[in-house]
Amino acid sequence: MDSAILPSTLLLTLLLSVGLFFFIRASTKDRTTKAQLVSQQDEATLMPKLKEYFRSRSYQVAAIDPEKNQVVFEGFVQPSRFLAVFLTLLTSAGMICLSLVLSLLFPNFGKLFLPLVLLSPLSGLFYWKKAGRLEKVSLQMEEASQCEFGSPSKITIVAHRDELMELQRALELKSVD
Repeated sequence: MDSAILPSTLLLTLLLSVGLFFFIRASTKDRTTKAQLVSQQDEATLMPKLKEYFRSRSYQVAAIDPEKNQVVFEGFVQPSRFLAVFLTLLTSAGMICLSLVLSLLFPNFGKLFLPLVLLSPLSGLFYWKKAGRLEKVSLQMEEASQCEFGSPSKITIVAHRDELMELQRALELKSVD
């Protein structure tokens, strides 16, 4: 084989490994965002629906601040089994590729690199330990007189990005953006 092919293949494989490392790390990143949503329903109608929505998603009321008209919900978010298995499979494929390139580059030590694949379950374990966490959702309702969007209710919510999208879809809320 050409002498320039193996080192360049090793370089590309190492770059892909770095990308895989950051992908695994990003799978556990906190994606809490703040959004302002409006509804055509008034506060008296909307608040029980919001409480029921969060109760059905296994959140519980953690704190209520009547002065600010704010409610904080808490719930434990389970990690995804599919994502844990997927990350483990991706890591094992990456480790196999790295082992093959290293064994071609250093043929005398070729069999020593194959056990690197045994490290791949650590990525699934890392995800599983970091992704399962207690999530908080802060919800603040504003009075109708404060809303300038032509809607009876305006909600300021701080929650996980995916939770916000699901809430908007389930209760037909519109974003202020």
